[in-house]
Amino acid sequence: MKLACYIKKDRLRGDSRVEALLERLCASGHRLNTVSRTSDFLPETDALLSLGGDGTFLSAARLAVPAGVPVLGVNFGRLGFLSENDPDRVAEALSAGDFRIEERELLQVGCPDLPGETFWPYALNEMSVSRVSASMLGVDVDVDGERLPTYWADGLLVATSSGSTAYSLSVGGPICLPETKVFIVAPISPHNLNVRPLIVPETSRLTITLRSRDDRALLSVDNRNCAVPAGARIEVCAAPMRLRRLRLGQSNFINALRTRLLWGEDVRNSSNHDE
Repeated sequence: MKLACYIKKDRLRGDSRVEALLERLCASGHRLNTVSRTSDFLPETDALLSLGGDGTFLSAARLAVPAGVPVLGVNFGRLGFLSENDPDRVAEALSAGDFRIEERELLQVGCPDLPGETFWPYALNEMSVSRVSASMLGVDVDVDGERLPTYWADGLLVATSSGSTAYSLSVGGPICLPETKVFIVAPISPHNLNVRPLIVPETSRLTITLRSRDDRALLSVDNRNCAVPAGARIEVCAAPMRLRRLRLGQSNFINALRTRLLWGEDVRNSSNHDE
């Protein structure tokens, strides 16, 4: 296979674990090249290896999606939902063809105040708006033209199913299987108790407007941030393209929940527990 490699963290360059993986891949006959931008991809590249954690995977997605190359997340980080694969399994699985390609939905974020062509307006996990001072935000959301009650909160996020285990989870959103075709609308630290995260179809078009005493707010699209005026109008919908993700044979989302988040960790669920 012709493989591209992406490393974001400087501490991993020359790391013995990374070097060992690259040596195993070369010994297995794979052709490797390192990329830092989309133009670095060689023609007919089969996959991009994202070497790091989930933050590295999100940055790798920005390179891979325009190139149409699937991404394989190799875990050299901590939690690792997107970068779930053990480095020791990668070379053997790729050589044996023990993998499949899945597609993940992306969000598209439109706002006249985005910083031009330098800002990639797509998100695999989520987009969010948040306050920049002690003053709360009023966030108005229209879903396909229907106005929701105003959210008074520290901010608001819109997450994909892939992002349900990321920022959305930390603000009380539901966990969704990655193939679930929905978006999650969730307030961040709401100042009223009778609001809950809302699930909407992925075909929905959302319009977000802000009310604030400040003159600006913070807009985040995955791991990229920019300031926008407090009166900004933000459009959110499904992107016209998807991320292609390489999944090795034995990996699955439910197992990741068990091992990463210790889902169901209970002495009564132990196979060694006497009934």
